[in-house]
Amino acid sequence: MTTISVKDFGAIGDGKSINTQAFAKAIGHIEQLGGGTLIVPVGTYFTGAIKLCSNLTLVIEQGATLLFSDDAKDYPVVNSRWEGVKQDVYMPCIYGQNIKNVVITGNGKIDGNGQKWWHIFRHDRSNLKYPRPYLIGFDFCERVTIEKVFLTQSPSWTVHPMESNNVVVDNISILNPADSPNTDGINPESCRNVRISNCYIDVGDDCIAIKAGTEETAEKSPCENILITNCNMIHGHGAVVLGSEMSGCIRNVTITNCVFQKTDRGVRFKTRRGRGGSISDITFSNIVMDEVLSAFVMNYYYYCGPKGNDPIVWNKEPMPINEATPACHNISFSNIIAKNVRAYAGFLYGIPESPISNISFDNIRVSMQQNAQPGEVDMFKDVKPEAGKGFFIENAQSVLFNNVIIDNIVSEPLFVKNSEDVHVNQSFVKQDGKLISLKA
Repeated sequence: MTTISVKDFGAIGDGKSINTQAFAKAIGHIEQLGGGTLIVPVGTYFTGAIKLCSNLTLVIEQGATLLFSDDAKDYPVVNSRWEGVKQDVYMPCIYGQNIKNVVITGNGKIDGNGQKWWHIFRHDRSNLKYPRPYLIGFDFCERVTIEKVFLTQSPSWTVHPMESNNVVVDNISILNPADSPNTDGINPESCRNVRISNCYIDVGDDCIAIKAGTEETAEKSPCENILITNCNMIHGHGAVVLGSEMSGCIRNVTITNCVFQKTDRGVRFKTRRGRGGSISDITFSNIVMDEVLSAFVMNYYYYCGPKGNDPIVWNKEPMPINEATPACHNISFSNIIAKNVRAYAGFLYGIPESPISNISFDNIRVSMQQNAQPGEVDMFKDVKPEAGKGFFIENAQSVLFNNVIIDNIVSEPLFVKNSEDVHVNQSFVKQDGKLISLKA
């Protein structure tokens, strides 16, 4: 395979000259040859959106920066998904569609230059003709690898593979400001066979969010066979999140050997009536959380986004079961330490007609933060700020607590309502240095 430098096609790494055409020419040349390696050498390369081709290795060398334009004119409009719905959007900064055998690598930086995009989103949204670009997006792709690069200042979601198979994200660092809107870290959507490993993620929204489209997605596909391991996740609304876009179903997911720090929620499941689909066969193990708002959250009343204020979303009475009824079952949590938790040790809030089911907590230690500031456990109607709470369970069945210890709570350790088969084995509340048996 041929190896070329983007400088061979006129690129100038001075941080000012626009290099969009140089990248397009270089990638077009590699495509004509049937594949090759494109080197981005030391320098800062200011550019608009870059569209990739099959059989391409993009190497961003150490000391090299891709600095993306914040002018919407530099981003063609493509048809993709935004928050689970197919629609026209601005092309991602780096984009692949219907391609295969692609690698993005090197020890360089990819800078999305997102400040202007965030400002428009917050203060001048009427002038945002299409949703903001993702930093890296792959739609309908095969055999994709993203490794070693440093990603920062993303205009919106940072890494978004959609309807893609055999995706590897390894040893990357993501840093977006804590207050930057919708700058999720890695969001595989309706993908299969995804491995995310050895990553550092510090962002302004969810660190990793697994998604499968909403009810408005005409052709629904599952997100399945996902492995997340050996990652550090910091800040953000949740460390690992499933949903709320889950209408195509999320299943067969393993999260292990990770550390969550200062995320609003540690583990977070979110859905609502109208979504349909299911979240099933999920395992979390060997996790340490520190300074999280709530350790475990499963919320069927999530109201953010279109139709979130519809009466069916917040109605607490049983409703008929149909294709729009969400489900969540077969979830395992094991070997987890959560310390300095502020609001709830755990919050499981199903709907009466579709209880959360077959949930197990095994070898879990949760220590609540003393004198914590109250916080809202999740996003739903009539939520109240709380602090020092234990486990809240409503509309659930077949829930097992085995070898669970909760420390420093200020209220009832286990509140159970409208639930069946909640079992507690060898589990305790720690009060004044003594272990007191936890009872259902």
